[in-house]
Amino acid sequence: MAADYIEDTDHAAPDPESRGLKFILRALKYRNYRLYFGGQGISLIGTWMQQVAMSWLVYRLTHSAMLLGVVGFFSQIPHLFISPFAGVFVDRWNRHRILIITQILSTLQAAVIAVLVLSNKIAVWHIIPLGLFLGAVNAVDAPTRQSFIVHMVDKKDLGNAIALNSAMFNGARLFGPTLAGIIIAAAGEGICFLINAISFLAVIWALYLMKMPAFKSEAHKTHVFKRMKEGFLYAYGSPTIRAILVQVSFMSLIGMSYVVLMPIFARDVLHGGPRTLGFLVAGVGIGALTGALFLASRKDVIGLLKMIGVASLVFSGALVVFSFSRWFLISLGIMVFMGFGMMAQMVSCNTVIQTIVDDKKRGRIMSFYTMSFMGISPFGSLLMGGIASRLGAPFAILIGGLCCMLVALLYIRRLPVLQKDVKETLLKIAKSHENAVIKNDSESVTLTENE
Repeated sequence: MAADYIEDTDHAAPDPESRGLKFILRALKYRNYRLYFGGQGISLIGTWMQQVAMSWLVYRLTHSAMLLGVVGFFSQIPHLFISPFAGVFVDRWNRHRILIITQILSTLQAAVIAVLVLSNKIAVWHIIPLGLFLGAVNAVDAPTRQSFIVHMVDKKDLGNAIALNSAMFNGARLFGPTLAGIIIAAAGEGICFLINAISFLAVIWALYLMKMPAFKSEAHKTHVFKRMKEGFLYAYGSPTIRAILVQVSFMSLIGMSYVVLMPIFARDVLHGGPRTLGFLVAGVGIGALTGALFLASRKDVIGLLKMIGVASLVFSGALVVFSFSRWFLISLGIMVFMGFGMMAQMVSCNTVIQTIVDDKKRGRIMSFYTMSFMGISPFGSLLMGGIASRLGAPFAILIGGLCCMLVALLYIRRLPVLQKDVKETLLKIAKSHENAVIKNDSESVTLTENE
């Protein structure tokens, strides 16, 4: 029941059953989620390899901080324009089938770029349209994936499944970038793209093996734009969802875009190469994996509201300190804190929204979340690339960190209002659930009497 989420574990007595590895991994007891977790875990290693290889390839071809930002912009901008429409159709169509299609299209993109790089015919003008294509696919895939989790686990284990997803994502971040750095140094970027194309077969096969209930398509006469507006008004009308979307948007714009500048830090600031880049990204993965596993052990949602503010401060503080570091080991250690703060914030935001959102609007709200997280970041990529090209990458990171810190403090100031709103929402959900159970029991009794 939703009331299970209301308990604040910061003050509750310790529960023996809420400790240990079994509790942290409780979402894996569902067969469909185990298949998804395994297939996606393999695929994500390839995805991280491609991401590192792509940034290194662009910088090797252009030696331009601005073009790093441009490529990042075109690979993410589809989220801003496609995700809101995708959310409407995610609420209408078979999410399982949509995921299979998006994975096949992502496989094709990785295969094409692998052929171009391995044949030594790659050029920047190839990378931009291929990035734009993958961005369009991901703009559909992301809200579908976020909304699909609820079909694989019971709602009481939804927060744990989201946290384990993030742990899987960042576990792959540990292996993928490090492996990519070694392969790039030994054989070039093309092998990384090829491995990514092959890795998608694992998640496609896992999705195929899932036993999903028959999908019931409902007739929707409402116009797409009207349904989109309905979802927007619902999000705007919820103080908590509205605050979280604003928080994520600003963090994405001025904080998360540090990623596009990592090749510059690896080569020009820390005087390393592709292996240095791989280790830096893996450092973020260590911190993010730690943050995700920490959140997987939590039971309540109220405490996560506070976690959003604290994690945002940790992330922004790490950005500020990182901008001053010129030593590899110190930078690597800072990246661990950066990863923890970033992931703790994002998982907390995702879990709170997914817990309180109306199921009938889940696809649309998660599309707005995706748009806030990934649709805004292209402008951040351009902004950070522009600042770095004029004032240097360290100064760009410093500005981003200070701005993120200000946003975090403004969010913390509104925390009491948001905590009250979430408690009221969860009580309404619990009451609605109890009424539904009573109604079902009453109908069963009536049916028995008639027989």
